[in-house]
Amino acid sequence: METKQLVTFKTAAETLNFTKTAKALQFAQLSVTAQIKSLEKELDTPLFERLGKRLYLTEAGRQFKKYADHMLLLTEEAHLAAKGLEEPSGTLVIGAQESQCTYRLPSILRAFKDQFPQVKLVFRPAHSDEKAKEQLINGTLDIAFIMDVDKPKDPLNVETLIQDNMKLVAAPDHRLHTKKTLLPEHLEEETLLLTETGCSYRTILEDSLRKAGVHPTNNFEFVSIEAIKQCVIAGLGVAILPEMVVEKDIQEGRIKELNWQGDTPAFYTQIAWHKDKFMTIPLEAFIDLTRKILQP
Repeated sequence: METKQLVTFKTAAETLNFTKTAKALQFAQLSVTAQIKSLEKELDTPLFERLGKRLYLTEAGRQFKKYADHMLLLTEEAHLAAKGLEEPSGTLVIGAQESQCTYRLPSILRAFKDQFPQVKLVFRPAHSDEKAKEQLINGTLDIAFIMDVDKPKDPLNVETLIQDNMKLVAAPDHRLHTKKTLLPEHLEEETLLLTETGCSYRTILEDSLRKAGVHPTNNFEFVSIEAIKQCVIAGLGVAILPEMVVEKDIQEGRIKELNWQGDTPAFYTQIAWHKDKFMTIPLEAFIDLTRKILQP
């Protein structure tokens, strides 16, 4: 079992496409296929299967990937130790929503890069918590920031960092500000500015309205939270956003909070990683820095 085979298998397991694997590793596609077949022969079990035109990991493949990840990380650390290099390197792949990247992560990243300048950080958008959890489970993310109600999430380690206050907001001259108490039924005819389906912000608002029997039909959907905020400022509708996103705009009068009385659960920023994840020095340090900076 060679390191080259493990790298090829890991890349193929993450892309689920031999053509993309060959391109990423600058191999011929026949070489990728041959390496995978050789690995399967050595292990005496298929690691991939084709269903139609799509490639999938077998159960054996999913189990073997955990060990392949560990072996590659240990190999990298062994090379560094043999060369006498004290400074860790490598890559951390982090999933985070736009709001986290903009308002929460900069201070963490600055502290981390001061401590580990040779470690490369790769960010992948996590528009929904469910998608982030899937990517943690299949190994395409090392760690993720999620925003959710506080509940256990096997097979993940999930740590609650800080409670987030959600704000229902509108432009300062919006007609809903005339209501001293805003109830779900008051949103029946309003334009709602929503994030993508599956996003935690959107889910808590929709759940609250559904419980009250309210089903607004005039909805605009956006990928960007900043785009939603600008549309709120322009008076195009109502949105529910984390306080960290709108706090400055509320203070400066561009947005005004509505006196929302809907039934919404407590909401938290959490950090998550797979329970079987091999904990490298940079990964442990990143988690520890996040705790120190974000936890009260």
